[in-house]
Amino acid sequence: MCKQLGFPSSYRIMEGEPVNVKEFQELARQALPKMYYDYYTGGAEDQYTLKENVEAFHRITLRPRVLVDVSRIDLSTTVLGYRVSAPIMIAPTAMHKLAHPEGEVATARAAAACNTIMVLSFMSTCTVEEVASSCDAIRFFQLYVYKRRDVCAQLLQRAERNGYKGIVLTVDTPRLGRREADIKNKMVAPQLKNFEGLLSTEVDDEEGSNLEAFAKETFDDALSWRDLGWLRSITNLPILIKGVLTREDALKAVEVGVDGIIVSNHGARQLDFTPATISVLEEVVHAVGGKVPVLFDGGVRRGTDVFKALALGAQAVLVGRPVVYGLAAKGEYGVKRVIQMLKDELELTMALSGCSSVKDITRSHIRTERERLQSML
Repeated sequence: MCKQLGFPSSYRIMEGEPVNVKEFQELARQALPKMYYDYYTGGAEDQYTLKENVEAFHRITLRPRVLVDVSRIDLSTTVLGYRVSAPIMIAPTAMHKLAHPEGEVATARAAAACNTIMVLSFMSTCTVEEVASSCDAIRFFQLYVYKRRDVCAQLLQRAERNGYKGIVLTVDTPRLGRREADIKNKMVAPQLKNFEGLLSTEVDDEEGSNLEAFAKETFDDALSWRDLGWLRSITNLPILIKGVLTREDALKAVEVGVDGIIVSNHGARQLDFTPATISVLEEVVHAVGGKVPVLFDGGVRRGTDVFKALALGAQAVLVGRPVVYGLAAKGEYGVKRVIQMLKDELELTMALSGCSSVKDITRSHIRTERERLQSML
């Protein structure tokens, strides 16, 4: 269990401790300027997929087994050979210093304390070196591919030198999705420390989001499958691709030799009306056929959500917004509480479902909406 730390009285929090992950969102709303809160919470366009990412979990029910010895529950598992305390990882989310002064350093320390993996965002507000020196967390590094390939290469080399264990290539962002709250708020991206001396993130756009203008200037929208060869040529680290939603792309990913797949719709921030990630997870798992690990990202708010994703074939889940909400509300302590809440809920779900270890969670432990409808025919 994560050791609890005190936190400064200056944090603005509601009376009493949150009892679930969802309550951290309200604490974050109180703590953050509106521009930053909207940035973290918002999705693309009508935000249909944003809602679906969470609500699709509600349409999957559990099928518990009884009279199973659950006096000891083992949550631990491995991801790319690294042992973690539970199948719950920290997803790459940008600019943590907008949420808390210690930024990604606080998040990494929480990951280390909870013995899990943190994926550091390419758009972090702490450098790869600062995060690496802050703790002994297992760290992966997220990569966007820019038109300036030399910038990408230098950051990858720095990550590798500083002990990062894997690369998470985000593949669903040839352009930035239309995030209307950021446009209304005229969202301004700070200068990112990783790019100092390499690239300026200062872009003038009086009409809308500075972040969108920066992405339009820098993101390489010509990126394609053949560029995996280029990426392989500049790093020795395992490569996972994040942003796969279809059987076709899963098969292609295996064909080009990736080391893992993350089923993700970018937290519903890119293309609205894509399916909820939990609704396509099984399609990707079946396509891959166990050749590479499949991880899951999108909409996890409860331990039961983690259980459902594992039952559908995910090796682990990544958690994004709840981690940022915990960070905004209570810093490192808040991130640790979010992770621990999910672990505690997962443990209880496993006990009440008759699963003493993660390996015991099977497809037969859940019932999807499609199966429910078919049974009514």
